Amino acid sequence: MDTHTTDDKFTPEGTSIPPRTGLAPDALPEVQTPIPAENSQTGVSTNYTQSATKQKSSSKDSKDKNPKAHWYALRATYGQSGKANDYLVSQGVETYYPTIKAFVMVNNKRKEVDKSYLLNIFFAYGTEDQLKTYVYDNVHLPYLRFYCRRVGIGKDSKPLPLIVPKKQLDNLRTVLTDQSGELVIVPDDERKFDKGAKVRVIGGSFKGIEGKVARYCGQQRVAIVVDGLLTIATTYIPSAYLERID
Repeated sequence: MDTHTTDDKFTPEGTSIPPRTGLAPDALPEVQTPIPAENSQTGVSTNYTQSATKQKSSSKDSKDKNPKAHWYALRATYGQSGKANDYLVSQGVETYYPTIKAFVMVNNKRKEVDKSYLLNIFFAYGTEDQLKTYVYDNVHLPYLRFYCRRVGIGKDSKPLPLIVPKKQLDNLRTVLTDQSGELVIVPDDERKFDKGAKVRVIGGSFKGIEGKVARYCGQQRVAIVVDGLLTIATTYIPSAYLERID
């Protein structure tokens, strides 16, 4: 694996970034790197969009004081994540469903649609018991399940629903609003961007996120982690927009 060195004060010598190849099918088959430029067949663009109902969770902080309430990652059968998200929203559940504008051919005509940015993955807020009523609702949502991570060793390990800390979700929201198509996404069980200094972004479109300095294609970026799910590296961020976190 190639390594990159730089004189930038935030990037340690030897920082290396995995090539942008998308996610390994055997590791996380339903989360992939979005196509960065419009394709002549699918027409996927670099736009990021949320409908008015989907912006609900972005426009307000979670006010539920129940200590057992968290953000959970959910997964749906291919092509059903939007339908599942809309149903939860109709039931009053707070969700975050990142989408990207795309063009598909319908009767030889280009049609603009919203597609899941993290294919088949979205997030819902509540207690595990509250969300189980939807995850195990085989009448209305037979295609919905918790995204789980295994906890324990060997035969003693068991799958548990993945809880996403609010700070990590806030970082994810900010990064996925980027419209350049140059984000780098890798699954949790591949090598992470973990050699850089820990920093906070204090300027620009990514202001407020926290992560580790990384380099990709010769550019300084900030890598953020959603534990148990994925790591995302931003587009280029100048050193003037970064402050070190001790």
